[in-house]
Formats: sequence, C-alpha cells, structure tokens
Amino acid sequence: MKFQAVAAIVAPVIAIGAPFLWPKFVRVRSALLDTTPATALATPAAPAASALEKVAITDKAAMPAGEARNEFSDLHTTVEQTLVGAELRGNGRDWVRAKLHNTTATPIKVKVDAGQMLEAGFNAVVVVHPAFAEIAPGATAQLVLDTAAIRSANKTSEQPYRLTYGRIPKIESFLALAQDRADLSLGAIQTAVLALTENLPLSAVCKFPTVASEIKSRFNTDAFRVETGDIIAALSGLRAAGVPDGAVVMTIDPQLKIESMIDPACRAVAMHYYGLNSEAEWTYWRDELLKGDPSTRHYALYGIARFYPDTAIEMLPKWARETRTSPVFRLAAVQALAETQRREALPLLRQLADELGLKTELGRAAAGAAEYLESRLADAALRQPAVASRTTLSKF
Repeated sequence: MKFQAVAAIVAPVIAIGAPFLWPKFVRVRSALLDTTPATALATPAAPAASALEKVAITDKAAMPAGEARNEFSDLHTTVEQTLVGAELRGNGRDWVRAKLHNTTATPIKVKVDAGQMLEAGFNAVVVVHPAFAEIAPGATAQLVLDTAAIRSANKTSEQPYRLTYGRIPKIESFLALAQDRADLSLGAIQTAVLALTENLPLSAVCKFPTVASEIKSRFNTDAFRVETGDIIAALSGLRAAGVPDGAVVMTIDPQLKIESMIDPACRAVAMHYYGLNSEAEWTYWRDELLKGDPSTRHYALYGIARFYPDTAIEMLPKWARETRTSPVFRLAAVQALAETQRREALPLLRQLADELGLKTELGRAAAGAAEYLESRLADAALRQPAVASRTTLSKF
C-alpha cells in the first residue's frame, strides 16, 4: 500500500500540462524567481506609538471586571459633557492615540468599549479592544486604542479623529468573541472586520500573489494585506462567531488552502481550520498534485518537499527531467528540491544544472536553487531547524 501511494506521484504526470497553455494564469510558487527588491515588496509600516504611550494602554489582565467596570464613564459621554477634553489622532487602520484632559476638580475614570466608532472625513474605524483610563483632577492621560478600519478605502495617513455614536451590528458578535481569542492579532481582526463590512476577496488582503491579482482593481488595499496565518485566524474567528463559511467570499478561493498548508508558520492552524489530521495530510498533498485546481496544482510539490523530503528527493528529479511534463511543473520541481532543506539535494540540483545547461531556464533555476539551499544549510547549522518534516510514509 505504501509503495502504491508513493508511486502514484513519484512518476511525472505527463498529461498534466494542458491547463498551463495560458501562462498568464500560472505563477511558480518560489521566491527564487522573484527579483523584486525586498524593500519594494514590504508594505510600509504605520508609525508606531511611542513607548510612553504604549505604557498607557491598560493591560488586559489588569482591566476592571464586572461591577468595577461600572465605575468608568463612557469617554464619548464625558467629552460631550465637557468633563474631559479629547485630542484623537489615528492612522486609519490599527491605532488611535487619545490625549485626554480632565477639566474638573475630581478624578475621572473613563472607558472606551469595543465597537466604539471614530471618524475622520470619509475614514471610519472601530475600537476592537476596550480601554480604560483614570485621570487625576486637571491632569492629562495618554491612551492608545486598538482599532480596525471598516472601509478599505480609508486613507492610512495620520489625521484627527472624532468619536461618533455609530455602531455596526454585523461585527459586534465577532468583536465580543475576539476579546477571549489570544490567537487573533490586530491583523486578523482587521481582516475579519473587512470581511464582514465589505466581503473583500482573498486577492485584496493576502500578501502572496494570486491568479485574481492579474486583474487590476481601481482600489488599493495594500495597507490591509496581512500574513497568511492572520487570514486563517480571521476565518476561524468568524466561523466561531457563527458566520457561515459560504458567506465570506475569500473562503472560496482554492489558493488560500494550499498557501496556508505550505506555510510552516500557519500550517498547524490551517490543518485545524480545514479539518485535516496527520493521517490525512499525505492524501491531501497527493490529491492537490493530481486533481487540484489547475492554477495552483504545482504548489503541492513545495508542500511535499517541505514536509515529506525523503519522498521529494526521490520524485522531484524525475519530474524535472521529464520533457513531456509541463514546464511549470518541471520548474517547480527544481525549485522545490531546495525546499527539502536536505544536504543530499545539493548534488542532485548541481547534476540537474549540468544536464539541463545554464543556457536554459531550468538549468539556471537548478543552479540558483543549489546556491539557495547551500546558503540555507549554512544558516541552519547555526540554529534549530524551523520546519518539521515527515521522513517516512510507513503509515500509508
């Protein structure tokens, strides 16, 4: 049985190349071909709040609970009653800095609840974690509010904001759940909020290139792109909040599943979200490679290389050499060999470079992959391996 499972994909699949007659809809999944400078790929970070201001955020564990919260007055109400003066500035995305001044002769305790909206022109954000402050008579307190944009068209430059009485009922159940989910980063919460308010497609929030990203949009959502793990965490949170998977458009994109399964940083979370266990994982990779979506089927070679390196070292050179296999699969097979992080893959890549010739794209890719792997092995010698792998297929 084990040999049948391996043999099902060790031999190159000759007829698999037909869907790749349209190269515009195909992307080879590897940084080895990406010549874009890292500085150009990075999303500009928003200005961080100062260390002093960060200290002003009430730690979650120290937040008042139960009746103690009733001692705190709503910030918006105290501002309207002129008991507190508030200067609010935000970046249209994940923070609003609040400078609060107590105009009275008595101490004031104020709170900002999750769900509180703030606006700046056409910009609108919502507070995602409650915050509290105690202000002495005549004193000023600094507070930083964790926020999420409710519109992807928000301008993400710093500007003044004002408190409003607006609410968004469709996000309240999710925000309530988010208070007890330590796995939901601000990026994950932002992704979930935009999924509920605008139902953005995967191509609008992911950092990896997608087939849909070939279609240019007049809206620039680069400020709201997050790591793949944040997307999976957001979808997991939405599901837990009672939002049906089918109501969230990004869940229907087949690329998300395989991207999250390839990424070692979120693979465990992805397996849980998609209902996969260790026994079913090999079947998943095999089926993706043989029967998966035509635009991402070759991505499975990278997953097999990372998590089943012994099998990959046996099969990938055969896929790279088979001239009747799609060029996309041959190139992916060459590059995936480097992802095994195995020293025995080095001579295989160098041999492929010699066989294929440096005048060919495949030959150059093999030489580049060998250099990449050699560098990774040198780095790995100085630290613990970052990716756990399956070394046998005995259970199959």
